Amino acid sequence: MSSPLAAVTDSAILPSLDAVLGKPAPVVSVAPVALAAPGRALPLEVRVSAPVRGRNLPVLLFSHGNGWSLDGYAPLTSYWASQGFVVVQPTHLDSRRLGIGLDDERFGRIWLQRRDDLVRILDQLETVEDALPGLAGRVNPSVAVAVGHSWGAQTVQMLLGARIVQPDGTLGANHRDERVRAGALLAATGVGGEELHPFARQNFPFMNPSFAQLSAPTLVVAGDHDQSPLSSRGPDWFTDAYYRSPGATDLLTLFGAEHSLGGIPNYEAAETTDENPERVAVLARLSAAYLRAAATGERAVWNRAREAFARDGGGVGRIDTK
Repeated sequence: MSSPLAAVTDSAILPSLDAVLGKPAPVVSVAPVALAAPGRALPLEVRVSAPVRGRNLPVLLFSHGNGWSLDGYAPLTSYWASQGFVVVQPTHLDSRRLGIGLDDERFGRIWLQRRDDLVRILDQLETVEDALPGLAGRVNPSVAVAVGHSWGAQTVQMLLGARIVQPDGTLGANHRDERVRAGALLAATGVGGEELHPFARQNFPFMNPSFAQLSAPTLVVAGDHDQSPLSSRGPDWFTDAYYRSPGATDLLTLFGAEHSLGGIPNYEAAETTDENPERVAVLARLSAAYLRAAATGERAVWNRAREAFARDGGGVGRIDTK
């Protein structure tokens, strides 16, 4: 798949969004960077990416989907870094390269340890900053946003305030981290209940969320062809975070998109069933605009991006706003 940083079609939407966001800066990246993680089954390693210029840069935490690692999602992470974010990507314990599968007794707590990985990054931003030559003194450690895809979206939504409904109907622990100002949930699974398939109910206790407590400003992104094998619900399952939470302000629905949303896990990734470079490029730009507005208070950039998409992006998707 070609890079989403390039114009990949003759449509007007990418030039329109580029006019809003401005020219991307060159990006530098370093990995693996080891962070302290006492008690973790395996060392915590992250990738750090940042623009070569700019100061007062906000931090963007990214949580990958099941099986991936710090080497994934370059179609999005490289663009976010080019737009002024210090992007930090951990390899969570479910990564295929680490070999902890469903039959491993440690697997059952990975959903909580994923959240711990993101908190450890926030706790060790000085280490993150020092790891990338030329980054020292350019990071704003008081401004952080977070993005996740699939299982990563579930990880991030805990930092944004969502909680788990336990078997007895009570709410689980509150994992909200106030250091995270806003976020974006990409292909976030919806509420549980009887429509959740038995395999998911047995193995994934986190798939019974309550979004009523999700209070941070959030962009929800869903594909209208995303049919999960874990639920009998249709693609609308992936919009629950928008309709059921007070914090989610906008819903980006991508037309024709399946779970990989056009190919965000990586270039030419085998699991992409709906390869569409334009869709990925649009998602990169719109999410960057939303997160920049949230991180800097520059609301105009999101308003202008949304207006451009409404005018020129009708074939790619739509944005609903509360």
